Amino acid sequence: MTARRIAVVSAGLSNPSSTRMLADRLASATVTRLAALGIEAETDVFELRDYAHDITNNLLTGFAPPALDSMVNAVVSADALIAVTPIFSTSYSGLFKSFIDVLDPDALTGKPVLIGANAGTPRHSLAIDYAIRPLFAYLHADAVSTGVFAASADWGGSGDHVAPLAERVEKGAGELAAAISRHAPAAASDPYDPDSYLGEGRSFDHLLGGLAGE
Repeated sequence: MTARRIAVVSAGLSNPSSTRMLADRLASATVTRLAALGIEAETDVFELRDYAHDITNNLLTGFAPPALDSMVNAVVSADALIAVTPIFSTSYSGLFKSFIDVLDPDALTGKPVLIGANAGTPRHSLAIDYAIRPLFAYLHADAVSTGVFAASADWGGSGDHVAPLAERVEKGAGELAAAISRHAPAAASDPYDPDSYLGEGRSFDHLLGGLAGE
């Protein structure tokens, strides 16, 4: 059985960051949930801070440097995406939005997505629904209904402060695992394989004829 691949994108700026901590917890819980369904899964984790200069260069020139190009290909070809961003000024971070801007608008169509966000205060929890979810809706991604938000208080203490976050993580991971199980495994495509760009049984002669106005 082919292992499913989950791309995990963290937009945290510090190292280490609570954004990455949340991303790791969501990824681990999702892999566990998939294993319970009899589905093997692997994760590819990407810290956007490592690609910040390449993302800026791509926005300025229209061309992705090799490292960014490889990362984008890994994200768009994955079976699912876990995307986690810190909340700045009541919305997703500029780095997170810049990464989304370098993606082809159709690259995430139909892809299961689990949204995560973190901030210093629970007052920003609604940013998932009024800012981040509409972004993925615009991209026609299949974002699961539960978005997982973590405030600073969720990482410290015990009891009432910790249990709600764990419950949200498990709920979101369960929904993503269920969404992945409903989709066929993503098929890797070779850009140099004619079958990947000659659709509908069209031949080179047909395409060349079209270019010639026939």
